[in-house]
Amino acid sequence: MINGSFSSPVAPVTPMTSPAPSPMAALLSGASIEVMPRTLAAIPDLRALLAPGTRVYVANIEGTPFSDMLAATRRLRAEGFEPMPHFPARLIADRAALRAQISAYRGEADVREALLLAGGVKKPVGQFDNSMQLLNSGAFDDFARLHVAGHPEGNRDIDPSGGQKRLLEALFTKQDFAQQSGIPMAIVTQFAFEAAPVIDWARNLRTEGITLPVHLGVAGPAKLQTLLKFAIACGVGASLRTLQKRARDVTKLMAPFTPADLLAAVAAHRASHPDSLIEAVHFFPLGGIKASAEWLAAQKKG
Repeated sequence: MINGSFSSPVAPVTPMTSPAPSPMAALLSGASIEVMPRTLAAIPDLRALLAPGTRVYVANIEGTPFSDMLAATRRLRAEGFEPMPHFPARLIADRAALRAQISAYRGEADVREALLLAGGVKKPVGQFDNSMQLLNSGAFDDFARLHVAGHPEGNRDIDPSGGQKRLLEALFTKQDFAQQSGIPMAIVTQFAFEAAPVIDWARNLRTEGITLPVHLGVAGPAKLQTLLKFAIACGVGASLRTLQKRARDVTKLMAPFTPADLLAAVAAHRASHPDSLIEAVHFFPLGGIKASAEWLAAQKKG
């Protein structure tokens, strides 16, 4: 009673719930992006384009000085991002050089994550030829996360026939390492332009017994001619037909190509197949970092 009268019963408060994200927003929530030191240097402040904490891969291309790689990762850490430098096995001379690089990354940029791959050169500069050799070196045993390369449309450098048998065997070996070491691992794929081959590939991985999550590589918005050049150079296979078909349409030839249709199809598939290995998206900004970052931000806003 208050002032001699009974108070009215208080209605229970219904907790506010946020609406579930759309399939596209859910797919893009943990998106990462790749930069090269020289392209990053052209961006005055990456914080104006990407959300804090975004994982940013730093591509190590043949001929890139290690000092440039180190400066890029140091800057990314200072600006609040999670740097993930590439470690191309065939560009690393020996274990001493590998450990020296890791020591510098850890000491100057607190690097805790890495992408391990063979590297895009035919002849190794030293004792390493593939990413499994890097894993077995012991140099990455205290890393918080490791990513390895995946090739939904084959990789003739690993399997000249273009098949998946040897690629699958390599993934099983890496999965065994992840399970034994306890280090979280994911597969990041080469960029593709058509959803069906990627969805089928990820489904087949699970059928075969691979459980590593897949981070799907996609090309950010770019001119069609640019994408065709990169696709041919990188050996993108079946999904290249999507670009070739578009190139035959004069009305679309000059318009920027975006991954909207590809990601919409993958997002819909994930929504209806929650057991899909496809966990996140990784952007290759072939048309520029700014174009990819702005497109990604627009998609997240819906």
